[in-house]
Amino acid sequence: MLCALALVSSSATAPPAPPFGQASGTASITLAAPLMRDPGRSAAADTGIGNLTPAVDPDIRAAAPLPTPTPAPTAASAPATSSTASASSPSTPPSTGALPSTAAAATTPDVPSIPPLWAPDQELAAPAPAQMAAPESATALPSTEALVPDSNAAAILTVFTKINEYRVANGLNKVKYHPTVAGMSQEWSDNIATREVVEHRASFWTDPRAMNPNNGAGEIIAIRTDRDAAQLVEWWKGSPGHNAMLLDPRFNVMGAGISYTNSTYQIWGVVNFFGYTTLPAGTLDSPGGAGSGSGSGGPFPAPPPSLCDAPVRHMPPTLNLSAAAITGPADLVSVDSAGQLLNRASTGPRTYAAAKVIGSGFAGAKEVFVTDWDRDGTFDVLVQWTTGNLALYRGIATGGFQAPITLGTGGWNTLTLAVGGWCANNRMPQILALDGSGNLFLYPNKGTGDIADRVTIATGISASRLAMVDYDADGFQDILALKADGTVTLYRGWGTTTLRAEARPTVATGWTDVTGIRALRNVTGLNSTGVALRRANDTVQYWDLGSGSLASPSNIAGPWTGQRLAQ
Repeated sequence: MLCALALVSSSATAPPAPPFGQASGTASITLAAPLMRDPGRSAAADTGIGNLTPAVDPDIRAAAPLPTPTPAPTAASAPATSSTASASSPSTPPSTGALPSTAAAATTPDVPSIPPLWAPDQELAAPAPAQMAAPESATALPSTEALVPDSNAAAILTVFTKINEYRVANGLNKVKYHPTVAGMSQEWSDNIATREVVEHRASFWTDPRAMNPNNGAGEIIAIRTDRDAAQLVEWWKGSPGHNAMLLDPRFNVMGAGISYTNSTYQIWGVVNFFGYTTLPAGTLDSPGGAGSGSGSGGPFPAPPPSLCDAPVRHMPPTLNLSAAAITGPADLVSVDSAGQLLNRASTGPRTYAAAKVIGSGFAGAKEVFVTDWDRDGTFDVLVQWTTGNLALYRGIATGGFQAPITLGTGGWNTLTLAVGGWCANNRMPQILALDGSGNLFLYPNKGTGDIADRVTIATGISASRLAMVDYDADGFQDILALKADGTVTLYRGWGTTTLRAEARPTVATGWTDVTGIRALRNVTGLNSTGVALRRANDTVQYWDLGSGSLASPSNIAGPWTGQRLAQ
């Protein structure tokens, strides 16, 4: 099973538990209009850039839910068979969209093919309004345990090596590797493997982790009933559309994601290719190799091998959160003067529904943080109590929260916290904590276990409030440090246990009245980033970060009197 999408351009004791209420890029790579293959042409013919016509279907992804495998015929009735040529003889390519098979398999599950999709140059010549992706399927969702957490390092290196061997054999330069792109590829591989649906990610080239490619972009996907990573590449070589992407001379950076499951299809592979005029900082010669990027900061510093490593590898399933307490990453949560937890659900670009009570008993909270701490697809809240404890309330998709779990005992009230995905190779949220001496620590996610381990990220930081957000749209989380004088200093991250060694710019002034900063996604569009500020005069503002800097502030309707903004 394989598919491709490419863009071509021309150029410590817990406090009493509060009872929860159960109330329920660049211009050259922007797709101007959805495209689809001309129904009159074969999939194999769609290898160029002029064979497509505008489509009225607003979803440019081609989704293929996996069918139930057909039982193998009995030994008495099955004819003699052998493995397909693609599995044993790369010189005889399989037909586009054909399914992989192994010599031991007497039959192969029937899966529909997904032809490559290409974007003509003329469709990429001018910027177009950002388009929201069609909603992902929320039916027949397997549990996250379907993903097998075995190491995929060897498989990723195999895919990378085989692709470059093929390019060199065809007179092309090797592509390099970027961990940020790879993180995006891995996240999507885990996503589709968890849901068991083969589909492309709409507008992946506008994801901040793509780091603004300006010379083309592409995505290829393949799955197999075994774990043979090398054969993923052979499949791509055997399909005209996929082969053209492997041999595109404009591409100079790739990232790969490999996921293993305990289902019929055991390996899922996603590769993203990008072309850059200037290689982004942190580009590596190979997975785990030396850096070769140009740009501020040079290659990634080597992180310690423990605190940023993921405790588990999975992508949460796509759940219907319409009945959940917190319905999406753009929702605004607050605590009122009576200690009630309120949520305002996002209803569109910068618009919100009326406040709804989702909990009570939070008058003793120093801060409340919204996050999917356990990555199960629902939003949770972390509560930093004035008593010094840190507690987790896990969200329930059908509404409300589970009983609280104490993650830390004593002393947490003395720290200034920020919560988010700091580690680039670990999609579980982590905690950054600033003490009174200016030391900034990273606390890794231990699931529902006690948080104790930490590592020093930086020293000499002065701030009354922190926020974690990808400020500059490079795919890494950064720190906004609000000082007592109302200035905001930017500390940029690498996605590791160190900060970038560079000057610390002041990115905002006049924020002396700010009492809360919440990083938000999807407020103005899919994958958009920004921050909401709780300010004086019954005001909450949203500041967009789509341009890599604070811009376009607007007020969010209240009333906000007596309410503190969750972070």
